[in-house]
Amino acid sequence: MWKKTAMFWLAAGLVLGACGSTAEEAGTSSTEQTANANDAQTTDNATENGESQTTQDPNSQAEETDSANSGENTDSKAEKDATAENEETSAEKADDSSEDSAAASEEIAIEYHMNANYDIVPNEGTDVPKKVVLLTFDDGPKEADMINSLIDTLDKHDAKAIFFVNGYRVKANPDLLKLIHDRGGIIGNHSYDHIILKKESDAEIKKQMEDTQAIVEETIGEAPHFFRPPNGAGNDYTRVVAAENNMLHMNWSVGSLDWVNQNDSQAVIDNVFDQLHSGSNILMHELPWTVEALDDLLTQLEAKGYSFVDPRAIDTTKQP
Repeated sequence: MWKKTAMFWLAAGLVLGACGSTAEEAGTSSTEQTANANDAQTTDNATENGESQTTQDPNSQAEETDSANSGENTDSKAEKDATAENEETSAEKADDSSEDSAAASEEIAIEYHMNANYDIVPNEGTDVPKKVVLLTFDDGPKEADMINSLIDTLDKHDAKAIFFVNGYRVKANPDLLKLIHDRGGIIGNHSYDHIILKKESDAEIKKQMEDTQAIVEETIGEAPHFFRPPNGAGNDYTRVVAAENNMLHMNWSVGSLDWVNQNDSQAVIDNVFDQLHSGSNILMHELPWTVEALDDLLTQLEAKGYSFVDPRAIDTTKQP
């Protein structure tokens, strides 16, 4: 009997032991699953936190800030460069304006006028040389070679001259007028057709003078301020028209007679010196022998103490 009882309890113990082991394993598995789940959740949270930190990375923000600042600095530098360039351009314009003003301030002073004898004399109260001559050349423009030779000689002696031109010659050779003007010659009006104006009607006189004014201005951009009637044959009306067109009506006080003594350069010089005096208003022409004589003539005038008045220094509003 006792044996049966012992066997019963032994079997019960084995059963209970097996159940306890199974429950323990189940508990352990449940615990492990819970732990694994917690680990997974922790990992997921860590990953999410990591991604969030990556998005909000301070270093990245600093780089973006630096990049933005760099862009701002670049823009600021570009603006400064543009401002500096504008200031430099403005300064250059100011310099150009100053140069223009300086050039304007260097214009020839009006220090002489013409008297009733057609001589050029100092204005009252001016301290300028009296021993001067005015050089003039009539009946051009004719030939480039002669013009260049005349002006080369004038330049050599630091002299200026009036070139009294005919309108019909300007029409035929506008480039020659431009040549005289571009090389510093002063242009005068000598009528359009080189006719004896005092024999003409008032209407024809006006046309001869004003047509020449117009073609000269059209060609070089400015009208003459000096008028000389052909052969010196003007009258009261030529003076009126000259005044209306802001021109000084001018004849001469010393004739070179280069139109008489042809092919004789020495005669040109001799004729000038035979009549020479302070203020001489010397009439010459665009002729080969006058071109040949000019250098010796100017050299001898300088040797006698004469200087050459700049036509731009003559008051063209003061008609004797």
